Amino acid sequence: MDLTAGGARVASVARSERTGLIPASTVLAGSVISLVGLTWDIQWHGDVGPDTFFTMPHLFLYSGSAISGLASLVVVLMTTAARRAGRQADARVGGRAINVFGKVFAAPAGYLVTGTGAAMFLLYGLWDQWWHGLYGFDAVIDSPPHIGLLLSITLSIIGTVMVFAAAREHRWGALGVVGTLGVLIAFSMVTVLGLEQIDVDGLDVVSVGIALLSVLLVSAGAGFWKRPGGAVRVAAALAVIQAITWWFSPWAAEAYASAVGLPMRDYIDGVPAMPSMMPMALLPIAVVLEAVYLLSRRGWSAGRVSVLAGGIGGFLVGASMPIQNTVVHGGGSVDWTVVFATAAVGTVLGLLGGFAGWRFGGMLRLLAPAKEDNAHA
Repeated sequence: MDLTAGGARVASVARSERTGLIPASTVLAGSVISLVGLTWDIQWHGDVGPDTFFTMPHLFLYSGSAISGLASLVVVLMTTAARRAGRQADARVGGRAINVFGKVFAAPAGYLVTGTGAAMFLLYGLWDQWWHGLYGFDAVIDSPPHIGLLLSITLSIIGTVMVFAAAREHRWGALGVVGTLGVLIAFSMVTVLGLEQIDVDGLDVVSVGIALLSVLLVSAGAGFWKRPGGAVRVAAALAVIQAITWWFSPWAAEAYASAVGLPMRDYIDGVPAMPSMMPMALLPIAVVLEAVYLLSRRGWSAGRVSVLAGGIGGFLVGASMPIQNTVVHGGGSVDWTVVFATAAVGTVLGLLGGFAGWRFGGMLRLLAPAKEDNAHA
């Protein structure tokens, strides 16, 4: 047995890697399963029509949250048992332990957020079942219980980001943050559909929301990574997700409809509903943002650089989304008035998104224990 400080440090890191990777991978798997179920369900609504409560896409959504919730519960119970036995919980596994209900439970920060989202999903799921029983089927995506379900899954994914951020000294932890931020961007494409209720002539309000959330989360990747490549990695993760779901969504909807004996609608255009909302130009835009972040190495403050990068990103995403929508859906000529108006509003909100995202990325870094804490773990 190596009793030196170096040996103890190596043993501690190896132990936290073993104990942290399995639950972190499990909650990430739950988030990915929920994302798959969502892309499938939205495509089903468009290509087939209303559905009942117990459909395969719904089961994917429910099982994804159940997996994340159960994994979080196990970690919370193990952390609580360790504290009651007088052992210090490893802060690299989900973050520092937080007392819940006084000192009844001790929950790592990341798993507390993920588990809370999963518990909320259970409550909204019961409401959704009642809604289906009352009306027989879902006619729209933005029903009241669906809004709660989507927000609760979003909270679980944010908690998953926190779980990986706490383990950033491991390579899988840093990469997990980037990948989960990509999942969060993809999932947020549905939440911005609520902005359709805001009708402003000459402005694509949904694209403005996409610009804000995309810039915020890409900037969070840059703020977390703290070196060149963070923004590009998050955008690349989204590109991979978009490519996979672009193929999967229409195929799954048609295959499942055929399996249960339901006809496809006659007027479907074959365009994947949710993947087509994801900004296709985000990867090259992230490269531009990386070039802007380099200004911080020339004496510019990180705050100013993040605001400038956010404004540029908001302009580019806001300008590209109306063009993307026209090209993908074959809507004829581009309405340049809408493009410029959306780009202008996207720029303003991008300034805020860039700054907030950079700070959010810095906050994620703080979830990992300090080196001196690790030395005594």
